[in-house]
Amino acid sequence: MDDETLARLTDLEVRAAHHERQAEEMSDVLARQHDEIDRLNLLVRRLLERLQAVEAGIERSPQDDRPPPHY
Repeated sequence: MDDETLARLTDLEVRAAHHERQAEEMSDVLARQHDEIDRLNLLVRRLLERLQAVEAGIERSPQDDRPPPHY
């Protein structure tokens, strides 16, 4: 194998290793984002349940359904 071919092969191996590392890093980021989205979805569901419980305990008056005076 001549020097030029060896240099090109080495360059390709370096690039492949770099791309592999980037793919692993992106996979880790994606996994962390997935966990964070799951955590946030759970939080939103809990907050929605609490809000619905609070709203269920509040009696609404007919005034609540009327538009404000500036309309």
